[in-house]
Amino acid sequence: MDQNEMKKQAGKAAVNALVKSGMKLGLGTGSTAIPAVQQVGALLAEGKLRGILAVPTSFQTIIECEKWGIPLFTLNSREINGELDLTIDGADEVDPRNRCVKGGGGALLLEKIVAYASAAYALVIDESKTVENLGLKFPVPVEVVPEARIPVSRTLESLGAEVTLREALRKAGPVVTDHGNLLLDIRFKEPVDPAAMEAELNRIPGIVENGFFAGPPGGRPFSPAVFIARSDGRVETRGV
Repeated sequence: MDQNEMKKQAGKAAVNALVKSGMKLGLGTGSTAIPAVQQVGALLAEGKLRGILAVPTSFQTIIECEKWGIPLFTLNSREINGELDLTIDGADEVDPRNRCVKGGGGALLLEKIVAYASAAYALVIDESKTVENLGLKFPVPVEVVPEARIPVSRTLESLGAEVTLREALRKAGPVVTDHGNLLLDIRFKEPVDPAAMEAELNRIPGIVENGFFAGPPGGRPFSPAVFIARSDGRVETRGV
């Protein structure tokens, strides 16, 4: 089974196992989350799901929801009232404690807001995304306001990170996020504590959000369910 098919398997498995009619549902961004969006749309079209109130995490997700006729809301909508029953999203890396790095698609800000507003959270990944330590292999994105690019980069380097400004593809210049900010991709040479580093990064002036998802400070424990698609066709579950 190739990687694209594994992503589809993980997304479908999570939706089939967790999504119920009437849910306030967060829908994620990226190549693994989009098959989950498509499965929600297919089940709605078949009448197997009803009354879904969906909150998308990016323009990409909005467009996909529109294709499938999935009703769209925001966290500020009266029907949602700032709280979700479940969010399903992809991840760039997941460690053995189910903490993760997200933001490869550039939507980390809204992805984290939606994740931390959800009573339950599920990650859908293929087997290549499992790692022992976060931030060593896949870069951790850091969203910064444009005016803070250089001072933030220097501070990140002082924390032991290698810093790269993310450049756009098929567009000259840097990636600009859905909220008009820039992305710095950082890697660490040695393992870091994801929860401590998540909090430390967000204390730096100019940083809007970072791609470590280890749990809101002072909030409930971050314990997502994880659906891992394997190349032999199995979907392994953790924390379900």
